[in-house]
Amino acid sequence: MKPKILILTGYGINCEEETDYAFHLAGGATEVVHINDLIDGSKKLLDYQVLALPGGFSYGDDTGSGNALANRIKNNLAEFIYKFIEKDTLTIGICNGCQVLASLGIVPGFEHHEHKRDIVFTHNTSARYEDRWVHLKVEKTDCVFTKGLNKLFVPIAHGEGNFYAKDSVVNKLKEKRQIVLRYALSDGKPAQGVFPMNPNGSMNDVAGIIDSTGRVFALMPHPERHIFFTQHPEFPLLKEQLLRQNRNFPEKGEGLKLFENAVGYFS
Repeated sequence: MKPKILILTGYGINCEEETDYAFHLAGGATEVVHINDLIDGSKKLLDYQVLALPGGFSYGDDTGSGNALANRIKNNLAEFIYKFIEKDTLTIGICNGCQVLASLGIVPGFEHHEHKRDIVFTHNTSARYEDRWVHLKVEKTDCVFTKGLNKLFVPIAHGEGNFYAKDSVVNKLKEKRQIVLRYALSDGKPAQGVFPMNPNGSMNDVAGIIDSTGRVFALMPHPERHIFFTQHPEFPLLKEQLLRQNRNFPEKGEGLKLFENAVGYFS
């Protein structure tokens, strides 16, 4: 049986189709569901095995990125989403979805049943919207989505991706191995906050974290935008180099592995 995957959509979310396609390509049984259908009960979150909160600008980000959608979820679906993440399920929040999970206090989720906001993703230090490809170092953690990976090359596209938390929270994230992705140089060395390798000024180059179970993953970069090798920004050059070496070029992009890991978790 293919795992059932709910791709949340709603006002201002604009990456649901790409996220849906990535999970479909990975072998999941996907369904794009509007938040209103969850609120009125016509769709049941607990009927699914994976919840994906895609990128976009939910409710225009008028009250801060992800805050309005997080409040809508908190006021109408809190009971269901907390029950969902307590089950043997997976949840991924990408970009705006990452900000929603942070606002809800689902990540970092240090203490069981305690949903307290410990982190924020605030305005980029460049004071502008950043849209560029980044190298990511994948840390050794219990994250289900990044199993078997040690690096990633995927795009970012956000105006509020700057990870910030108290030093005590950052130290706890390090201690509990909940920092999954860090912005890096092309050779995997730390970006050390240097722009544009670290595109937003995130503390400790943090680009993605998990909750204490490793089943809830919040990341600012967009893995669904690199599911084919042809999406690589240097594809024409890389293709020519491989052809001259009489080598075939791969079909898959680096981001697809995250979705394959999620589907494979239920195999």
